[in-house]
Amino acid sequence: MGKAGKALKQVLETHEISQNHLAVTMGIGRSSINGWVNQTRSPTSDAILEIRSGLGTSN
Repeated sequence: MGKAGKALKQVLETHEISQNHLAVTMGIGRSSINGWVNQTRSPTSDAILEIRSGLGTSN
């Protein structure tokens, strides 16, 4: 566990996207994003695809 969370945290910070904004875009709870960023949970492979899509629509 960890690489996905570290990468997600860096992307969110670099592009100034809040965890809440990504959660709303993905249609999930912010606690899920927070768990991934803080490396207490790992996203599923499906969630990684949804993260990618969510980041693509966050401008």
